[in-house]
Amino acid sequence: MLEETKQLIDSEMTILNEGDVASPQGFVAGGLHVGLRREKNDFGWLYSSVPANCAAVYTQNAFKAAPLQVTEASINLEHKLSAVVINSAIANACTGERGLEDAKQTQNWVASKLHIPEHEIAVASTGLIGEFLPMDKISFGVDNINIYNESQSENFNEAILTTDTNTKHIAVEVEIDNKIVTVGGTCKGSGMIHPNMATMLGFMTTDANVGVDDLNYLLKGSVDDTFNMITVDGDTSTNDMVILLANGESKSTMLTQSHPDWEKFANAVKYVSEYLAKSIARDGEGATKLIKAHVTGAQTKEQNNIIAKTIVGSSLVKTAVHGCDPNFGRIAASIGYGDQTVNPSDINVWLCGHLLVKNGMINEYDELDLKAKMEQDTIDIHAVVGDTEHQSTAYGCDLSYDYVKINALYRT
Repeated sequence: MLEETKQLIDSEMTILNEGDVASPQGFVAGGLHVGLRREKNDFGWLYSSVPANCAAVYTQNAFKAAPLQVTEASINLEHKLSAVVINSAIANACTGERGLEDAKQTQNWVASKLHIPEHEIAVASTGLIGEFLPMDKISFGVDNINIYNESQSENFNEAILTTDTNTKHIAVEVEIDNKIVTVGGTCKGSGMIHPNMATMLGFMTTDANVGVDDLNYLLKGSVDDTFNMITVDGDTSTNDMVILLANGESKSTMLTQSHPDWEKFANAVKYVSEYLAKSIARDGEGATKLIKAHVTGAQTKEQNNIIAKTIVGSSLVKTAVHGCDPNFGRIAASIGYGDQTVNPSDINVWLCGHLLVKNGMINEYDELDLKAKMEQDTIDIHAVVGDTEHQSTAYGCDLSYDYVKINALYRT
């Protein structure tokens, strides 16, 4: 586990600034280099000292990768996991029966190594689609899993990366029934990001005592508002997955939706989920800016979500942001095709605090001041599209020349 410094968010939640998926009690994570990548760690593991209740969401891409198919089938048996193993560099997607057998073989090896049932092991892969896993290297990684070293989670945080430029992790603490409960998370994602549950993988853990049904309810709500509200390039991967594990090792009382501290706990999970999602959007391939679109007033929550995500997903909005060009027409157009039922005369749009669109028409603004504000690394767009109370926030990034370079040369 990384050395942690604490930062009080409010009276109910504390951030562990260097926290991660191994911060909650009873979890250990690690990783090493097995030769799938040239130098960096490329094989990782997460282990719980007791079987943890598990909730998961998966990509809706029809080409769901073999590890996800195997993991989903395993989780559905008892909704419990004791371990997760993951490799980067090769996605094990579009690999047919051999891919499925390789994922199952990995499960079998881990089960023998850790003396746990195969169905309590999740497998995940990320990287190049269409290539088979070199199983001798996976075997080497399994043989070297070390669940007794509690200070190596930074190796896990690195091992799961592909084109990411940095690791992405956080943990928070809340007090429930006089017990400190921790929620931690680590994720990866930089390109092929347009989740709908990129290569996006998210792992969240907690030492709270939470039943499977409540855990599933909590994860789905958190993912819908966070991971499913980001986009980098509009591509939904074959390998997207988010897992939430709860092992109860804090020895807190059972948390249910009727518990007086449920909202406190749910907010902690949501905070971790949102932090990880924003980290992915900010680290989009070639990105230089995070785009945040806050939309209010659509007729339904779903329409509100679609408009927000359409704004940050528009290639024209993304390129305008990259060039610090306050092109109001691109934002207005994205709203219009995001939801064709909106009334243009109801629409008002602010960009970095400047009112650009008033009642569907351009509003006078200080262009020099706005262009200067667009130089900052976070670009705020606020759109009011009607008079309802629905609110949604989506996150994306600018589209730079480097995005084309990275993906044009991905295989080489």
